[in-house]
Amino acid sequence: MARTKEFDPDAALQSALELFWRRGYEATSMTDLVEHLGVGRASIYATFGNKHELYLKALDRYQQARNPQLLRELSQPGPALPAVRAVVRRFATEATTEGRRLSGCFVTNTAAELAPHDTAAARRVEHNWDHLETLLHSALVRAQAQDELPADRNPLALARMLLVLMQGLRMVGKASADPARVQDAAEQALTLLD
Repeated sequence: MARTKEFDPDAALQSALELFWRRGYEATSMTDLVEHLGVGRASIYATFGNKHELYLKALDRYQQARNPQLLRELSQPGPALPAVRAVVRRFATEATTEGRRLSGCFVTNTAAELAPHDTAAARRVEHNWDHLETLLHSALVRAQAQDELPADRNPLALARMLLVLMQGLRMVGKASADPARVQDAAEQALTLLD
């Protein structure tokens, strides 16, 4: 007869996500995970696989939790440009808010730490960025169709610029204690939508 798990895998995955997000992949050992999750090493391996597989599952969970919020924000009916501006400003605010600032964005952290040499992590980062770019592009195309965005603007190029800006806001916000640097950059970039 199979034994039932003595822990909640969903709660353990969330706990692993929080630890990896705060400390990064390399700085988190299996011993750290065992202690933080309160789950035995054998149970972690049996449920999630090795540390790398657990990290990727945590990254997937992070993206699954955040992508629907962005979809709701950027695809709401009505004027599209206010929603785009609100999302960019939210990224800037989160990047400079104590408590959130030092942890940064889990996807951005993964891009910096693992993507250059880890194809599985790089694929997930690219997938996330493709998704965000598509949402921004769709909103900007809608804005142009609704005469909110001048006809001579390229919605795809603007979406890509905003994507790069938003990821950069997260990185600079994490490393800099000067919130004006991030806020000013966001506001300056938003003038390109006028």
